[in-house]
Amino acid sequence: MSSTGATGPAGAVPGLRGEARAWLEEALSGEFAHVKGLGGPGREHEGHELRQAWERHLGKAGWTCLGWPERYGGRAASLEDQVAFYEEYARADAPARVGHIGEGLIGPTILEFGTDEQKDRFLPPIQRGDELWCQGYSEPEAGSDLANVQTKAHLEGGEWVVTGQKVWTSLAHVADWSFVLCRTEPGSQRHKGLSYLLVPMDRAGVDVRPIVQLTGTSEFNEVFFDGARTAAGNILGAPGDGWRVAMATLGYERGASTLGQQIGFRRELAKVVETAGRTGAIDDPVLRDRLVQSWLELEIMRLNALRMLRRPNPGPEVSIAKLYWSEWHRRLGELAQAVQGKAGLVTEPTQDAQDGRAGEAGQGEFNELQRLYLFSRADTIYAGSSEIQRNIIAERTLGLPR
Repeated sequence: MSSTGATGPAGAVPGLRGEARAWLEEALSGEFAHVKGLGGPGREHEGHELRQAWERHLGKAGWTCLGWPERYGGRAASLEDQVAFYEEYARADAPARVGHIGEGLIGPTILEFGTDEQKDRFLPPIQRGDELWCQGYSEPEAGSDLANVQTKAHLEGGEWVVTGQKVWTSLAHVADWSFVLCRTEPGSQRHKGLSYLLVPMDRAGVDVRPIVQLTGTSEFNEVFFDGARTAAGNILGAPGDGWRVAMATLGYERGASTLGQQIGFRRELAKVVETAGRTGAIDDPVLRDRLVQSWLELEIMRLNALRMLRRPNPGPEVSIAKLYWSEWHRRLGELAQAVQGKAGLVTEPTQDAQDGRAGEAGQGEFNELQRLYLFSRADTIYAGSSEIQRNIIAERTLGLPR
């Protein structure tokens, strides 16, 4: 499958790919021309409101949640058509999506485990781009060791009352809802006694505190639940069955959603190659070899994602995808620094400095490739560390001893 798509005798692109290409070209040359290229790792702060308006525009035109049933706003699109859209989206330099967690993680989980009432309540606003989600998994003592979750919830007056702390919660500061893995059976340990709750973020008892990262931005957050309440019906699966539901969500995170994630990867790699040509780094045979290797590995990443998605019931082998993309992206960040040469070690002057106004010593702004390098250092830790993914692959896929 070509990344640009086949064309007919007259140059027209057939099928959904052609429809997507034409729509994106029109949409991104008009009202939304100024959102092209916004967002991405270390740049999640860029034009958030503009990108959410774009998300709603996508939803209204039927370009979100393509694989979902038509009843919930999708197109029941084939895997091939979904891939074609992702590729055309990247080709058009469209902005980083703000609805990824809703569309790629909680949406499919609700489709699998939700009641009809839950599907009718939660899926349409995700498809329309009206409600954004975040993932309440990691805790200070339960990051990669997710089964050690200590956040607790109990039923009281027809509501779940949630108390505890989550950390490294991506985009919690802009989310409307969170899916929270918490312990609902007192005295339970490890995988047992956990439940999967849907918690609104605008309620009393929810406190979101952004974490300033190396990039100077704050995609990650701490989230404190102090008696936060959500309706008793806002539970996916049965009480105590949260581990199974949570693992299904991780399967979606490491499956279809990686195809959307690769949109940004292709754009970043293109920027690295362009910079290598501008700086002359591409003339270095070692760096040129690394660029080619990076491109080849990105193609392998895409093919592996497609292979996994074609399996009817993918199991722990989906950890291969997380291990692969995070290690690859970290290497891309290192390559991004290398092609810049010495310029990559110096930040750009702030506007104040350019205007002759004094600023803090050492203050400066990171360029796009510097942000890529700094942000990618976290890739092998969040969403399951590389060490944990290797253990899962070894024990549960290859059958090796603990």
